[in-house]
Amino acid sequence: MPREYDLNDDRVVVVIGSGAGGGTVANELAQKGIDVVCLEAGGRLTLADVVNDYRLMNERMGWHDERRGAGVWLCKTVGGTTMRWSGCCPRLLVHELRARSTYGAMDDTTLIDWPLTLEELEPYYDQAEAKMGVSGTNGLPPLAENSHFKVLKAGARRIGYRDITTSHIAINSVAYDGRPGCQQIGFCNAGCAIGAKWSTLYTEVPKAETTGHFELRTHAMAIRINHDERGRVTGVVFRDVDGVLHEQRARAVCVACNVVETTRLLLLSESSLFPDGLANSSGHLGRNYMRHLAQGVSAIMPGPVNQHRGTAQTGFVRDEHRHDPRRGFAGGYLLELSGQPPFVFARKAGWGADAQRWMENYSHGAGLLLCGEDPPQASNRIGLHPTDKDALGLPIPVLEYSLHPNTKAMMQHAVAQGRELYSSLGATDIRDNTDQLGGGCHNMGVARMSADPSDGVTNRWGQAHDVPNLFVSDGSVFSTSGAPNPTLTIVALAIRQADHIAERMTQGTL
Repeated sequence: MPREYDLNDDRVVVVIGSGAGGGTVANELAQKGIDVVCLEAGGRLTLADVVNDYRLMNERMGWHDERRGAGVWLCKTVGGTTMRWSGCCPRLLVHELRARSTYGAMDDTTLIDWPLTLEELEPYYDQAEAKMGVSGTNGLPPLAENSHFKVLKAGARRIGYRDITTSHIAINSVAYDGRPGCQQIGFCNAGCAIGAKWSTLYTEVPKAETTGHFELRTHAMAIRINHDERGRVTGVVFRDVDGVLHEQRARAVCVACNVVETTRLLLLSESSLFPDGLANSSGHLGRNYMRHLAQGVSAIMPGPVNQHRGTAQTGFVRDEHRHDPRRGFAGGYLLELSGQPPFVFARKAGWGADAQRWMENYSHGAGLLLCGEDPPQASNRIGLHPTDKDALGLPIPVLEYSLHPNTKAMMQHAVAQGRELYSSLGATDIRDNTDQLGGGCHNMGVARMSADPSDGVTNRWGQAHDVPNLFVSDGSVFSTSGAPNPTLTIVALAIRQADHIAERMTQGTL
């Protein structure tokens, strides 16, 4: 049964955030008998609250606090962005974990190698795929091919691609883990009304509650992490639904707030010992922000496609997911199916009569997302506004982001391939539009892992170099972005981190 812990109970691990990283590390620790308090800034929905209405679900689960600069697409709800994501789960490849060694020096980047290898990560990828019910793994069949995917597959084959799959999607292809198989409803990014898509809302969190070692506190906004004179964290100050401040004492803290709030919280936790933000002696906190090449290509096809019918991102083409500098850039990208609701699809043509024509041809519409590696740059960063504050009285986060020349070269190649793919099938109109993820959706960096403490914020376990009982458990720890959607790697790293924390507790070193 769920526990209720005393605020002064300093035996607990406090996990901040309940999404892919936070929800996973909290459940993994609770399953090992470690007491966990999970602080979630948002509320808790049920499947009955999930409806097939994008705008209403954005109101119910979106993070609407003020931001400045480059936009982000976050959620403030139990489950975090696992409620909104599409379920794509490709793995990082060897070269993506050794980007500095593979690509060499790249101007205007802070490129480094990850401080762990793919060989070390693979057993945790296996565990993550089993946990999430990833299609085409662990005896699960691939997802069904809807008509929209068949268009992508046909065009891909015509231009010479062969690695085309509906595997590696964290949506149940058949009933699994007490959840039903996908019914091809199509509103994946509005939350899954039947729970076929993996989300910590109805997997990790309730499983943790059954252990008797876990408490979830909703509407609990963390605003500061305190530490003692030795530099070890001692507790987390949070604001409850009534605006009252409390401090939960802690043995250790895992921060998993998605990159914006992870950065803000650590910066707000500055002190005389950490004047530039908690665990920021390197100066890298908030820097090296990455969000992937995110370019959309859409087309009006000669016949009906009905992209709204079926899983939004049923699968992808992986032939370009490689490092081949003959293409004119380092790293690679994926061509991912991208089913879009009418109001998004119509925006491809702007406004007026052209947009009306696209709306009238929605049934013939097809689309894909080009998702590619985004090298880290010190100038791509998240900071705090020096004077302006939000409704909670906290400094407003400011995001600075621009595309690197390598990303622009990759985008040019990827768009040409996407256009050729649809042209090969007789498309009557093709458009390409940037940033079809709605801003930063694949958020990475800002507290990256590094072998050398001067190069990052955390070590190979996501443990802060400066603070031995502080961990970062979300995409903030990515050393480089790679091309794959980040959630599978976040979950794998969270499982690995929980093993490390438990081992250190057993040894008495944490």
